[in-house]
Amino acid sequence: MSLDKPAPLLIVEDDLALQKQIKWSLDRFESVTAFDRESALVQCRRHSPAVVTMDLGLPPDPDSVSEGFRLLEQLLQLDPDIKVIVLTGQNAQANALRAVALGAYDFFAKPFDPDLLGLTIDRAYRLFELQAENRRLQALHQPDALAGLMTRDPEMLRICRTIEKIASSSVTALLLGESGTGKEVLAQGLHQASKRSGKFVAINCAAIPENLLESELFGYERGAFTGAAKTTVGKIETAHGGTLMLDEIGDLPYPLQSKLLRFLQERKIERVGGRQEIAVDVRVICATHQDLKGLIKETRFREDLYYRLAEIVIEVPPLRKRRGDAALLAHAFLRRFAQEQRRGSLSFSEEALRAIEGHEWPGNVRELLSAVKRAAIMAEGNRVGCEDMGLPSPEGSPSEPDAATLDLRSVREKAERGAVVAALARANGNIVKASEILGVSRPTLYDLLHRLSIKQ
Repeated sequence: MSLDKPAPLLIVEDDLALQKQIKWSLDRFESVTAFDRESALVQCRRHSPAVVTMDLGLPPDPDSVSEGFRLLEQLLQLDPDIKVIVLTGQNAQANALRAVALGAYDFFAKPFDPDLLGLTIDRAYRLFELQAENRRLQALHQPDALAGLMTRDPEMLRICRTIEKIASSSVTALLLGESGTGKEVLAQGLHQASKRSGKFVAINCAAIPENLLESELFGYERGAFTGAAKTTVGKIETAHGGTLMLDEIGDLPYPLQSKLLRFLQERKIERVGGRQEIAVDVRVICATHQDLKGLIKETRFREDLYYRLAEIVIEVPPLRKRRGDAALLAHAFLRRFAQEQRRGSLSFSEEALRAIEGHEWPGNVRELLSAVKRAAIMAEGNRVGCEDMGLPSPEGSPSEPDAATLDLRSVREKAERGAVVAALARANGNIVKASEILGVSRPTLYDLLHRLSIKQ
């Protein structure tokens, strides 16, 4: 819905004479009408009203309030932000309290004062528009957690907003996703957004031999084992006041899992060979590409540790599911590597961009980065082609966005959003070129960006 043209008022009333009277008394509002629950739902899907006035006593049982309360629940399921004002002769206090508890904006008993009702509807419209504008500004806001991450994908933006929400707490986060999807970048973003004074310390549990991992994590005292010539602080202590990222936590050896669980519960450690407990204030973030629940069934991962780590679970989508991000990232990587290689101005051919968009990228962002780096070195001229990227020439055009619903308004908005994001990514953010790709004028594209809350 565009805020420039307010959504209509929906009047739900089975008494047609009273329906006309209500519409007449509220003639300054553009309105549509319905006489029962089914017709009200049809009008709601068709017109997306901002405000609804409705009777509780509706056919087929106008003497009962059951249909009215059922409609109220369904309207709020369709749009949780819709403002429903209940007008009813069933003016028992219990009905008023129940309507408000279910989410009604206000309650009027018949007969009602038209002027007072009009003022209430005005306030409901203002609140609806303020909330819509707030959502639009939040969508345009690029979270601090995005500092090291480039994306226009709605799911990735939602993940970044989740990271912002949990940043100020000490909750343990578990990042799940395929290798190369940017889990460490997100972990660093979470650390930066938390404003913690200490360091960001990362350790890969799969890269260190089992017999060394314990001393790497917890540190060791002098003389704890052969070669321990001095007391050494471990990664957990190093991260005191900051954030510890345990990458590939699924590969943590089973004997060490119990020791990690004890640390997470008590926030105290003992160095290898030591007897003194050391209190550590550290934010813990874990990441893995493995199925931890599957490892639990195989008794390779402790279930109690899993639930201690999974206070907040964030599933990072693979690059192939992030609409427009492959081309967006490819442009950014090409600029970086062209500078590093002193190649001047390098750009992708149209065929190369279609190939980038159509490739599955099983290695995700890491694979894309390597392919672009290779292309920046191997490209003969200033244009990077498919062969430079090591990609086959594309056949046909990229697939259209999926329609997850039969609601035409939602399908159209999803298709528009997908097309605009893809065009901006392919055009490297150039509005003129993106509008040419889409076959629309620049003002039309600016209107779409505003309406769909897409940041340029």
